[in-house]
Amino acid sequence: MIADHSPSVNCSFGVARTCRLLGRSRSGVYWARTGPIRASIPAHKRGPKTAWNDGELLERIRGALAASPFVGEGHRKVWARLRAADVRTSQRRVLRLMREANLLAPTRAHRVIGPRVHDGTITTDAPNVRWGTDATSVWTEDEGVVTVFAAIDHCTAECVGSHAAKRATRFEALEPLRQGVREHFGGYVAASAKGLELRHDHGSQYMSDHFQGELGFLGIASSPAFVRAPEGNGCIERFFRTLKEQLLWIRSFRNAEDMRLAVAAWVRVYNEHWLIERHGHRAPAARRRELLALKASA
Repeated sequence: MIADHSPSVNCSFGVARTCRLLGRSRSGVYWARTGPIRASIPAHKRGPKTAWNDGELLERIRGALAASPFVGEGHRKVWARLRAADVRTSQRRVLRLMREANLLAPTRAHRVIGPRVHDGTITTDAPNVRWGTDATSVWTEDEGVVTVFAAIDHCTAECVGSHAAKRATRFEALEPLRQGVREHFGGYVAASAKGLELRHDHGSQYMSDHFQGELGFLGIASSPAFVRAPEGNGCIERFFRTLKEQLLWIRSFRNAEDMRLAVAAWVRVYNEHWLIERHGHRAPAARRRELLALKASA
């Protein structure tokens, strides 16, 4: 009818007049007219074009994973490394591509637990306010089970000391603390670490008179975590998870000395290159330097 002509004035009726008389919208007419054209155009993503298509971005993601000194990094850290390489995209897109390419690290099943004893926060706003220490065991080829000790700063998540020994005694448990005090407090003398608080569990090494006496000598306040509440010592627990996934579970060790050297070398890489999301995807050592510089300029 739109194409028909009026017999009186010999002109077409027009789209607007025809649609008004029939009670229909003009948009439907235009949509029907463009049907063949739409069918000939391949489907594509709507909206603005991105700088990287999915194939190119996936290759960049694979490159970031291959260049990282760590294994099993999640999509957030991959996204942060891409941004550092001036590859701009969204975290959700990185997550989608890594999931489709089966590049995501396996995760633990969710465990339902009862009410928490610890409901506060254990992190601090400045370094050298609270440290955490703990131990874990690993199998070696020549000496069997060997214990790894470590200490970590609750503010920066920086490992301040590590050690490995065949016998997990109270004397060996003090070695990471000795390393950290020497490096960050200028020496191992009486009251040299006054004002520092040490979070630990109720293990026999940490509750022994020798260990507690050493803390008193250095001026360190003892801060035991709640019983059966490992989240109270969560900073060092999270560090050990990273240490196991990145080193202890993916290679073998001959003896305690071999493990001690390997852990010490890995800790140096961790402090300088491991990205912490709560620090804006910055490394622990970089965060410490930033906070100390802010304190000095204040």
